[in-house]
Amino acid sequence: MEPSIQPSSLTARVRATMKSDETEGRFELYFTRTPGYLWALLFRALHVHPIAVTIASIFIGAASAFFFVKSDLQSNLIAVGLLIVANWFDCADGQLARLTGQKTLIGRVLDGFAGDVWFQCIYVALAIRLTPTMGIWGWLLGAFAGYYCHVRQANLADYYRNQHLYFQLGPTRSELDRSRDLQQHYDTLRWRSSDWFEKLYLFFYIRYTRRQENMTPACQQMLDRLQETYGDDIPLELREAFRRGSRPLMPACQMLTFDLRIGVLYLSALINLPWLYFLFEATVLQAIFFWMRHRHERLCAEISGKI
Repeated sequence: MEPSIQPSSLTARVRATMKSDETEGRFELYFTRTPGYLWALLFRALHVHPIAVTIASIFIGAASAFFFVKSDLQSNLIAVGLLIVANWFDCADGQLARLTGQKTLIGRVLDGFAGDVWFQCIYVALAIRLTPTMGIWGWLLGAFAGYYCHVRQANLADYYRNQHLYFQLGPTRSELDRSRDLQQHYDTLRWRSSDWFEKLYLFFYIRYTRRQENMTPACQQMLDRLQETYGDDIPLELREAFRRGSRPLMPACQMLTFDLRIGVLYLSALINLPWLYFLFEATVLQAIFFWMRHRHERLCAEISGKI
């Protein structure tokens, strides 16, 4: 029996815990995934369950909002530090689950829930901070930026990354779901059984997936045609054609999920111009959102024409 070959460098070991290099850039590798991996190693040595790490990230990220309310530099540095740690923990939980094989449905639910809790708390905190100078307008700007722009931007970016993984890795190793398939499974579950938690999760997840599908009509047409023609055995040339067109959009996905967004949040809080973050999200990030969707829809139409 040959000994298993382990990656020799830290970078190689971190890459081994990532789903794909194509959907994550150098920033994620060195500033997010690598610290998360080191935390995951510590948690594994301490026999900490991934769910406990996720719960810790939720509380740490939410706690940062308390300090974002304040305008002094020290409080905002604490807020930034807490949110950085929360993000490291959010990465560590998935890496720990893959390292230990402790993957669970509730873990996946909580992992997706964590970021929502952080940003909801932070948006309220920034709106409170803006109240003395902007009044109700600070709340309205925050609501538009957060509950319209941010939600749509993050949803679409997550969907496009899962699609890229679907064409790169195949259906079994990606998390691309169709709402109609989820609905069929949902209908087989019963509330008065041990399936109640999965049914509750699917109730919300189906609606989340439908929002993604409603924003991407050309993409849905492409997926339908691929399924009808090839099933899950998509020809290599079509997979490669999609990847070539989708790969340049992955940096935009990173911008719309965390990287650029969080950088502007930190800067605007530290220079005491929190309204700048809301405005940036409603203008620059929204422009990236529309550009990314236009490019992706055009790509999907081109792939449909080749089927």
